[in-house]
Amino acid sequence: MVKLGTGEDYALSKTLLVIVLYFWDTRRYVGAEVVADERLVQGTNVNLGDALQFLREFDVEASRICFSVGTTQWSYATNITDFNRRRMVEEQTLKAKFDKLTWNRAITFDWTRIPDPMVRRHLKFLVTGNRGSLPDEKYNEIYHLISEMKDIYTHTKVCPYENFENINCELELEDISKIMEESRNPLELAHIWKEWHDKTGPPMKNKFMRYVEIANQASKINGFQDAGEEMRYIYEDPNFENEISESFRRLQPLYKELFTYVRRRLLNQYGSSVIRPDGPLPAHVLGNLWAQEWSKIGDIVTPYPSAAKMDVTDEMRRQGFTPLRMFQMSEEFFTSLGLKSMPHEFWRHSMIERPVDRKVQCTASAWDFCNRLDYRIKQCTEVKLSDLITTHHEMAHIQYYLYYAGQPFLYRDGANPGNYILMTSFHEGIANAISLSVYNPTHLHLVGLFNNDTSNYETNIRFLFELALKKVAYAPFAYLVDLWRYEIFRNGVSNMNSDWWQLRIKFQGIVPPVLRSEQHLDAAAKRHIPADIPYMKYYVALLLEFQIFEALCNAAGHTGPLHNCDIYRSREAGRILSDIMNIGKSKHWKDVVKLLTKGKSDRISADSMIKYFQPLFNWLKVQNKNENIVGWMTNQEDAALFQHLVSAENNLKHSSSIIRSVIITLLPILILK
Repeated sequence: MVKLGTGEDYALSKTLLVIVLYFWDTRRYVGAEVVADERLVQGTNVNLGDALQFLREFDVEASRICFSVGTTQWSYATNITDFNRRRMVEEQTLKAKFDKLTWNRAITFDWTRIPDPMVRRHLKFLVTGNRGSLPDEKYNEIYHLISEMKDIYTHTKVCPYENFENINCELELEDISKIMEESRNPLELAHIWKEWHDKTGPPMKNKFMRYVEIANQASKINGFQDAGEEMRYIYEDPNFENEISESFRRLQPLYKELFTYVRRRLLNQYGSSVIRPDGPLPAHVLGNLWAQEWSKIGDIVTPYPSAAKMDVTDEMRRQGFTPLRMFQMSEEFFTSLGLKSMPHEFWRHSMIERPVDRKVQCTASAWDFCNRLDYRIKQCTEVKLSDLITTHHEMAHIQYYLYYAGQPFLYRDGANPGNYILMTSFHEGIANAISLSVYNPTHLHLVGLFNNDTSNYETNIRFLFELALKKVAYAPFAYLVDLWRYEIFRNGVSNMNSDWWQLRIKFQGIVPPVLRSEQHLDAAAKRHIPADIPYMKYYVALLLEFQIFEALCNAAGHTGPLHNCDIYRSREAGRILSDIMNIGKSKHWKDVVKLLTKGKSDRISADSMIKYFQPLFNWLKVQNKNENIVGWMTNQEDAALFQHLVSAENNLKHSSSIIRSVIITLLPILILK
């Protein structure tokens, strides 16, 4: 029996749990693994029986701790009180101690020489991506730092526009996001953007610098050069960076065509004082606090405004939809594919509407309580199309949980790696592929919600454009977040903010709306940075979404444009889904891609995404044919927004940029005074 700390004794159970072993040909990947694996921390025990016993014990105890943590997290998310928060933190603390103990036991094995490939892989997952190698003091410190940064993020409030006495500064993230989505006043948008970035990053900066230092120390003990290398290692592919880089290179022409068209429409809206005709876009006018997706400026940029809109919210309300009916409709979509019905516990325990008697977190999410029985969705459902799509998305996660429930605990996750508490790339890829099938003219017409001509050219271009504002616009942001993190871990923290904006201007064509300096930490305005959540998985999920969708459409026998495919009622598409979901994370993700593509490929690729948007791509090229440049030109003025000016000459050259930024920030004050 091992005591892990105050509160409750967590003993490693001796109860035997049958581990389902899947043996497959790993020779394709072994050669790539060996060089890296030899440098990782390992012990001397090569006894297969000992390793199996340890993994059985881990499986039982990890499942129980996951249930305990999940239960308290659910209680807090569905009833936000200080008491529930304290309980949640206590359980999370116990889990952190368990993780450290697990690492200490896992490294007693020389797992690179254990003959069973499944056991070897299982142990490798326990050793990597875990900071248990740190001394207790630093192990506790890094998780305390992460907790403090998350608290700063969660509790940040900003002042509204035209509030010069700095009173009633109570705008929270939800309020801020709504303003960024709805306001069309560039001065208000710049103010809100600046307030949020100024009040999140700077208070975190010293904590984040220390976090980087300790994270690197942990990774070096584990045998890596830095924490970024360890983040990439869990993808089990030495060519991962090259494949991802090539995929983004393939996407860039589509992104630049979309960018150019959107810039011209924004220029018409705001004028050349805000938008430069051939330059990058300022981050505050794209309808999103992080400029990561642009769907909320559709009223400004979407073509063919008179074409039929895909938003069938009014029709749903006319037909008397309720949140329960939306969930039942989603379940019927999956059972039409031959997949599983939702279990009794799902309907009993899920929160599908906002309660009126308590404060809750309304962000939609799917929950696996790790006991192979209890699965739930938390969603403050409203009768509207976006929530109908979200319902299908979240229920796809539940399907994934149900299908890999028979796997050992560590493999009850998507095929791509990640902390087992977090969704991984295959999870999001499958859920979003389902969303693509539901959110298209063909399916909505079939279920009686869209009564217009689904073959109308303008309707289809408008539909693809609106979806591109979410998907294509998101690709460079999803790609660059962890590129920045890798760079910081590798090169240090001296130029963190300018490095952030260098990447954003390079890949997104985005610049800050006001002057920034190294006193700021604008990357920390995105929660995943202070919360220590890897981000590359979202880019991988974006590509997988379209790869999975195309594979399911092929199985369903679809012909014609990919964006019109609907897999509803296709048992063959359902069979492929069940096959890949059953695997969980028990096989290398390349094996899963190969299964998905019927042996044609084992690579993550942008080809399916490009194929999906090809009609829009062709249309955009025609619309942009008279543009002087497709993409953006950068100049010294752009760089001056976030780089130090090194000489008086540079000061003169960049003064117009500085003045423009100052005017955006101060003009409201000058006018009122």
